[in-house]
Amino acid sequence: MTEDAITRAETLLKEHRDSIDRLDAILVFTLAERFKHTQAVGVLKAHHDLPPSDPAREETQIARLKDLAERADLDPDFAAKFLNFIIQEVIQHHRKHQS
Repeated sequence: MTEDAITRAETLLKEHRDSIDRLDAILVFTLAERFKHTQAVGVLKAHHDLPPSDPAREETQIARLKDLAERADLDPDFAAKFLNFIIQEVIQHHRKHQS
């Protein structure tokens, strides 16, 4: 490879990594905002003696996210696993409010 090609590759690599870093920050702040709302839902459920889990809603949300993933050209199974992980975290938080 020529030195110009290496320099160009290094520049492109840095640009991609900078974009990844920005997107990671967006993901973290978006998840934080999401969890603020799910915490409020957990408190509401606890105050009204509602169960911490809503399987019908979870199923609907997973189907919705898989559809969004397909439209975004993202592996829908990965999207479902990601949402399932988040849902399990939310349910744990909701259970803490029930205690």
